[in-house]
Amino acid sequence: MASLPDDSPRRPGRARLLGLSLLAVLLCLGVLAEAFHLAHRSTLARIVLEAEVAARSRALAVESEFAKQRAVAAILADDSQVRGALAAPTPAATAAMSRKLDRLQDETQSSVIYVLDLTGTALAASNWNEPDSFVGSSYAFRDYFTVALREGTAQQFALGTVSHRPGLYLSHVVGEGLGVVVVKVEFTAIEASWAVSADRTFVTEPDGRVVLASLPETRFTPAPVPAAGQLATTVDLPSAGWALTLFTASAPALESAVLATGTAALGLGLLAFGAGMAWRGARRVTRRAEAERRYSADLERAVDERTRALSDEMRERKATEQRLGALQADLVQANKLAALGQITAGVAHEVNQPLATIRLLAENGLAMLPEVRPAPPEVAGNLATIVRMADRIGHITAELRGFARKATGRTEPVKLGEAFEASLLLHASRLRSEMVRVIAPPIPPDLAVMGDRIRLEQILVNILQNAQDALADRPDPQIVVTLRQTAETVTLSIADNGPGLSPEAAAKLFIPFTTTKPDGLGLGLVIAHDIARDFGGSLRADPPAPGQGATFHLDLRRAP
Repeated sequence: MASLPDDSPRRPGRARLLGLSLLAVLLCLGVLAEAFHLAHRSTLARIVLEAEVAARSRALAVESEFAKQRAVAAILADDSQVRGALAAPTPAATAAMSRKLDRLQDETQSSVIYVLDLTGTALAASNWNEPDSFVGSSYAFRDYFTVALREGTAQQFALGTVSHRPGLYLSHVVGEGLGVVVVKVEFTAIEASWAVSADRTFVTEPDGRVVLASLPETRFTPAPVPAAGQLATTVDLPSAGWALTLFTASAPALESAVLATGTAALGLGLLAFGAGMAWRGARRVTRRAEAERRYSADLERAVDERTRALSDEMRERKATEQRLGALQADLVQANKLAALGQITAGVAHEVNQPLATIRLLAENGLAMLPEVRPAPPEVAGNLATIVRMADRIGHITAELRGFARKATGRTEPVKLGEAFEASLLLHASRLRSEMVRVIAPPIPPDLAVMGDRIRLEQILVNILQNAQDALADRPDPQIVVTLRQTAETVTLSIADNGPGLSPEAAAKLFIPFTTTKPDGLGLGLVIAHDIARDFGGSLRADPPAPGQGATFHLDLRRAP
């Protein structure tokens, strides 16, 4: 009886192949699951980031419009023509005020501007010549009127009683209770820009009521809740006390995950097919073909290694050239500063001797003046002024010599109000001639900061000079000064309504010898920045913003 062939040696090989196949299947499933989760998380994170950027951008637009219209109400409340018309409401005065409000409404793009007397009756309005004019209408029942009379300012989002259009009413009391200025703002353009987006946007008051929305029919309703598949992003609007919420669809994250999983599955399938074909082909090749493949692989590896080496060498050479260029640029700037220091020290030295002679002659004139009869009354004042100006030039030349030396770091208490008034006095003539309006708060006479009087005036003079230069040819030049205090620091902010800083100029603001002025040296702000740093403070500028002028902040240590 013939025996059957023994196939026991093949069984371990088949079992091993089956085990490897199962392991490969499990590995592929794990890769597909991980691809799904990675794609979903990545796309979801991108959607969240884009939603935050969009929400902040839209909140900034609302905040900007709110701040602009609030400023219009505040400026009108301080206007002499508005006060005069409220104090003596003659027909001519109220008509002139209505025409003025009409022009201002067109310039500021507000909905309507009107002025109420103490009874809440509109004396003047920007829509005085329209059928639905507010002139003569009573708004005493409005909260923005009663609250403004009581607290000075107010805001209220409501439907117009005449136009029946929703809007934000910003009010400001005039003088010591002469009346109230009201500016109505309609955010129609902003809401229209939201409406074209697939995302849903709305703004709510603290009580949760919707006041602005990409869907107008949701105004004055409670804030909606995000539906399934929507992400909610909320940004505060601190100046208005509101909050902006953006609903974004999260479905693209799931779609991206499914697409990535399908792509990975296709890739794995192609990889498995290719691997199977390669494995079958490898079994059919001859030793010679195997040797040729090994040779080809070695050659390709050598080419890749050489290519990588050349690429690394090129990158290193390019980086070295960049570092060399930066060092050369720094060396040029250092040479310029060194030369400037030598020139500064020389000029200061040459000025001191004739300056001392001028001061001595002026003092001698003052001493001999009593012997002159009669002595013109203005001579003594002029000679005293010459002595003071000589002392001031002496301080300035001392500062010029100090610029050529390393700063000592010594500071002392300086009255901020006196330094600011002195700096403003130097620009008084030009401010008057160019009709520049300076709005500055009263600085407490006992407020002192750590620094040096002359060098502090240098900083302020430079900032005021730059602000005046920026206001050239402006129809309504204005410089606004604000003061903020803490227990340890004092911040003086100076802003103009000029064209503002370009991003390129802002990036090089405190770099020596960079300037946007045709006749500038590019050193004024550099020196001012270094002086502020020597005082233990800082000089900084707000980032550029469209439609806004330049704002500089001088931070100083408060004197004990």
